Amino acid sequence: MPAKSKAQQKAAGAALAAKRGEKKKSELKGAAKSMVESMSERELREMASTSRRGKPEHASKS
Repeated sequence: MPAKSKAQQKAAGAALAAKRGEKKKSELKGAAKSMVESMSERELREMASTSRRGKPEHASKS
């Protein structure tokens, strides 16, 4: 599933790094903290690799 915003893509990248052991889980904040527990490494990789071109900084809450 592709990221809907730049912020979501960045959070997925941080969660992926924690899942791989490259970053401590205690360093995560916000959405990344819940993503690391609820998503598989494959899902995180797909979301983190989404192109940022044309994405809003934050997704709308509608």
